Amino acid sequence: MGASSDPNQDGSDEQQRRSEIYTYEAPWHIYAMNWSVRKDKKYRLAIASLLEQYPNRRPDLLASSSDFLRLWQISDSDSGRRVELKSLLNNNRNSEFSGPLTSFDWNEAEPRRIGTSSIDTTCTIWDIEKEVVDTQLIAHDKEVYDIAWGGVGVFASVSADGSVRVFDLRDKEHSTIIYESSEPDTPLVRLGWNKQDPRYMATIIMDSSKVVVLDIRFPTLPVVELQRHQASVNAIAWAPHSSCHICTAGDDSQALIWDLSSMGQPVEGGLDPILAYTAGAEIEQLQWSSSQPDWVAIAFSNKLQILRV
Repeated sequence: MGASSDPNQDGSDEQQRRSEIYTYEAPWHIYAMNWSVRKDKKYRLAIASLLEQYPNRRPDLLASSSDFLRLWQISDSDSGRRVELKSLLNNNRNSEFSGPLTSFDWNEAEPRRIGTSSIDTTCTIWDIEKEVVDTQLIAHDKEVYDIAWGGVGVFASVSADGSVRVFDLRDKEHSTIIYESSEPDTPLVRLGWNKQDPRYMATIIMDSSKVVVLDIRFPTLPVVELQRHQASVNAIAWAPHSSCHICTAGDDSQALIWDLSSMGQPVEGGLDPILAYTAGAEIEQLQWSSSQPDWVAIAFSNKLQILRV
């Protein structure tokens, strides 16, 4: 420090500098903070809170898949609700192109994980918090058409090779074949895992009017086949609140709800649905609300309908 001709003045300036204090009062307890390292942004700090509630880890997001997995953030503002692209997740950094994704499933038990299936025979597990690939597996011999979570680290997939395979992320080198199409090279196109009773899953055979229900404890043989649709089945959804109800929909314009409490027992003539709804055209999509289990949504042509069941 250089000398001053007026030590009293110098002491006064030093005291003033030392007493120059600025206070920002946050609306919450401050958990972390740091200075900016940018030379062109002086006097800038970042602070953060720690909230143990779910929204702190997951904003209002939705996901979609086509060429890539995309995450969209939903926000409310004075001008209304906005949906903006948050992340584009591309596992192939060496090319701007990617093998089309056929489907994805968000892990309800571990929301940071989304699994995708692709025509390149792989299933990819994304950590969407870090926006990195957690695991990528060669899942089948041919295109993978659907993926479904059965728990924290367990998922299943179906493929053009006609098989249902179950994977456990604790043992990535092996999979278990639960079912194979009775006719060789008959693709399986959709898969639903019963969240209320993970012993059961259901799959759809391409261009088939039947739905195959499986018990993973007894591989290869269906526990029941649902055969009341009059045209190809396109979608399946297990009830989110019941272990023995499933909804199916297809090109016959019908959405059917089935009670499977008697599956495994012989039923003369086959099982009949307990509810049926006929839409105005072929039903292509079907979802059963987990937050409002009295409602099922279906999509056909350019229409969306919600049905109380």
